[in-house]
Amino acid sequence: MSQLQLSIGQYTAKGRKEINQDFHDVRVPSEPLLSTKGVAIAMADGISSSKVSQEASKISVTYFLEDYFSTSEAWSVKKSAQRVIQATNSWIYAQNRQNLYHLEKDRGYVCTFSAMVIKSTTAYLFHIGDIRIYRLRNSVLEQLTADHRTWVSRDKSYLARALGIDANVRIDYEALDVKERDVFLFMTDGVYEFVNDEWLVEKVSENDESFELKAKDIVEKAYQEGSDDNLTIQIIRIEALPQENAEEMQQNLPFKQIPPILEARMEFDGYTIIRELSNSNRSHVYLAKDNATDASAVIKIPSTEHKEDKAYLERFLLEEWIARRIHNQHVLKAYPQDRERNYLYTVMEYVEGQTLRQWMIDNPKPSLEEVREIAQQVAKGLLAFHRQEMIHQDLRPVNIMIDKTGSIKIIDLGAVRIAGIAEINTLTDEGDILGTMTYSAPEYFLGDAGTYRSDLFSLAVIVYQMLSGKLPYGTRVAAANTKGAQHRLKYAPLYTQNSDVPIWIDEALRKALHVDPYKRHSELSEFIYDLRYPNPKYLKKVHPPLVERNPVAYWQIVAGVLTAINIFLLLNIR
Repeated sequence: MSQLQLSIGQYTAKGRKEINQDFHDVRVPSEPLLSTKGVAIAMADGISSSKVSQEASKISVTYFLEDYFSTSEAWSVKKSAQRVIQATNSWIYAQNRQNLYHLEKDRGYVCTFSAMVIKSTTAYLFHIGDIRIYRLRNSVLEQLTADHRTWVSRDKSYLARALGIDANVRIDYEALDVKERDVFLFMTDGVYEFVNDEWLVEKVSENDESFELKAKDIVEKAYQEGSDDNLTIQIIRIEALPQENAEEMQQNLPFKQIPPILEARMEFDGYTIIRELSNSNRSHVYLAKDNATDASAVIKIPSTEHKEDKAYLERFLLEEWIARRIHNQHVLKAYPQDRERNYLYTVMEYVEGQTLRQWMIDNPKPSLEEVREIAQQVAKGLLAFHRQEMIHQDLRPVNIMIDKTGSIKIIDLGAVRIAGIAEINTLTDEGDILGTMTYSAPEYFLGDAGTYRSDLFSLAVIVYQMLSGKLPYGTRVAAANTKGAQHRLKYAPLYTQNSDVPIWIDEALRKALHVDPYKRHSELSEFIYDLRYPNPKYLKKVHPPLVERNPVAYWQIVAGVLTAINIFLLLNIR
């Protein structure tokens, strides 16, 4: 499989200044980080009014390149980079607050900062200040960043944004498609203010020099043209991009032979098969004993019907990858991998208990507190996904286990959407509805990507079903694939199914189950809180009259009363 390949040239000089307050660097990791995190380029420019600005420049670039690659592989580039930049800004700002520099911000640890992460076929830009990033494509030079400067007069300006000035920093962000032979140029103002664009394009386009020499020539040209500032430039050209061709991508995946159908007492890769747990046209799941430790484990093998379905196999392999990165008591864990596998399969921990679906059959009328406790544990598990920028997408009773102690575990990870993986060219189609339609949020049926609120909807459906035995919209959600059809969906109030449930619980569920995801609770924790503590705005609501809640029951009662009156009158007349 083709990898991302770059040609890089960098050069910096103090110029006519006493010291160089610029700092720059590039980090090109080896696999697998090259695919999951990409290549990072960063540049910082100090301000001349400060005697310590060069330290801020070095810190900002060094911390960014170290910490970005330490963030979760599941996180998107945007989340990873912005978290690191915000943390670095907070640290630099704190240094200023601990000394006299907070009285004169332009004399403390302050610098401008720009960075780019090139991952797969996309470039992600992060920009604060007046460093400029350009793209040269087909001999056309395009400035990609805006200068954060406020002009007081024609000749005088000051920085509007920089690291270290305030506790919070606004970061310009943009994602751009990348093509082979694209050239990106990072330049401080000591360079771009003194170099002609036409000359720059011609210089960069020449083929008789290395990029290191080109970078040095451009800095020297700016110096000769009268630059009186530090001078720094980085030149990055895209030589090769990861192939989007599916056949090449498959070569990077550890596809091995699919095992045969396993049977009880069979020896398999160091395990003894105990019994089959489930069997479907997509996978076979077995309870097994680890021969080395006698511990129980669950082995899952893909169905041979899908041996040519590379998208399915890729998603199958991701389940264990996800389980190894989610550390939460309410999410299924991957079994320790301490031996080579000769076939394609996954191994997970064994949870002894029953599915929530079976529990609901055994407990058709659970108490409100039992439902709350289950919902709270499921929400804690979902939050572990959300913190890693993952959306579960297939939350349903059969995918939730209750062990013998009453603890909840989310067990099926086959439909999880991972922001960090979605940025890479994969075989999986993010447009597919991977969850069970009965529990999937309405936005999926419009072709929209799921969000945290989509998982909230699924959880609310389960809570509603535990309390009523029914579904809030019946089975009509899956058929509503237009905005108009969704607006016609009618929520069935919970009091029509279970009059013992307080109306403020019903209103909390109505909000969580809103067709429009932006009208649901903004956080899972908010929903769980509303299930336990009455929201004041819901307390004002009362149950509608019986004639509105249940017209049939109302008229049955009326008819019964009238019949009784008639009988009484007839008896008295005699």
